[in-house]
Amino acid sequence: MSHRELTGWGRTAPSAADVLTPVTRDEVAAAVAHPPARGVLARGLGRSYGDAAQNAGGAVLDATMVDDVTAFDPDTGVLTVAAGASLDHLMRALVPRGWFVPVTPGTRHVTVGGAIASDIHGKNHHRAGSWCQHVSSLRLATPTGTVEVGPDQDPDLFWATAGGMGLTGVVLDATVSLTPIATSRALVDTDRADDLDTCMAVLTEGDDDYEYTVAWVDLLPARGRVGRSVITRGRFAEVDELPSGQRRDPHRFDPQPLVAVPPLVPSRLLNRWRIQAFNEAWFRRAPRERRGEVQSISRFFHPLDGVMDWNRLYGPRGFLQWQVAVPFGAEETLRAVAHEIAEHRVPTLIGVLKRFGPANPGPLSFPLAGWTLCVDIPATVEGLGPLLERLDERVAAAGGRVYLAKDARLRPDLLEVMYPRLGEWREVRDRVDPDGVLQSDLGRRLGLC
Repeated sequence: MSHRELTGWGRTAPSAADVLTPVTRDEVAAAVAHPPARGVLARGLGRSYGDAAQNAGGAVLDATMVDDVTAFDPDTGVLTVAAGASLDHLMRALVPRGWFVPVTPGTRHVTVGGAIASDIHGKNHHRAGSWCQHVSSLRLATPTGTVEVGPDQDPDLFWATAGGMGLTGVVLDATVSLTPIATSRALVDTDRADDLDTCMAVLTEGDDDYEYTVAWVDLLPARGRVGRSVITRGRFAEVDELPSGQRRDPHRFDPQPLVAVPPLVPSRLLNRWRIQAFNEAWFRRAPRERRGEVQSISRFFHPLDGVMDWNRLYGPRGFLQWQVAVPFGAEETLRAVAHEIAEHRVPTLIGVLKRFGPANPGPLSFPLAGWTLCVDIPATVEGLGPLLERLDERVAAAGGRVYLAKDARLRPDLLEVMYPRLGEWREVRDRVDPDGVLQSDLGRRLGLC
């Protein structure tokens, strides 16, 4: 055990906790059954951007040592794996065998337990939904005992755990259905859009033709209209669609970081003018229209993983990632949000727009049928707090919500507006944790625990 200061990936709001490193499932369950006074929480690779994986004054379980594969059927792609295993670990083992994870976010460096706690989504939500829709069962260590749950076995607890931010129990392992792939390369179509309306029209008209789709949007244009975009959509290639030199090893997968960001970076390295120049170059570099480009998994799904410790670019004061979803029919709210960010001259290096498919039964699961916009914002931006509060209120009024896995500052009174089934979630949580053993900084800040 060590006493350490922890932050999320955004490097804001640090807090200290006793960090335990169990090496077996039994040790994980024992830590939940015999917690310290300030409670206990599981933590994976720390890629939640805010304070979701912190527990000030309590215990945090670093479960990444418990990462073994219990069972794998190479014919069906059904995998049972410990919660501490990372998607990177799974991809390196399984992509060469012709299998891919059902859902991946923009990084491979998240654990299976974290994927469940955040109910992660990816570029294929409009087709495949979120991570927990591919989980048939999981074992959960709760303060009242270890239980096995699934969509058909205590579904209330299963769906409360999907997106429940670790506050219904600590996942021990899960059984997941993987996706078969003929190669480890994607066939990618690229389009450039001159403004947000054009981007949204392209996504609306064509997304159903693609397995994976996403748009990078510029909300800090040097000139031109707000929301100029680079849209990339694709699917996994068949062997005969690869260049001849790649057909000899069609499942090759061994990604490596290209560069690393040093520990000490000035707070204002990513200022408005540098980000504006980068966005201009990124937009101009993209082709107006390109079809069928062969890209690696790393390039198409996880480009930022090529820059080790890229979060350091924002300096010691860190950054916020603000991600929201609004339902179809609330496009005017989405436009208003984008324009207000642009008018405030917020230096957003990473802006992502996607369309979601239908929501799943999880009361705290983030995706809903509609649009999601995600932006990275340096924590040093003047007036950032009041700006985001105004935008939160717009989103809530439109029936939308903030993604809790990214959140670092949401007002508690908006939580129930954004997640109207919060009462159902609380009932389940009270059943499995009547004494409030499972604790986190995010949970206390938002009144979840």
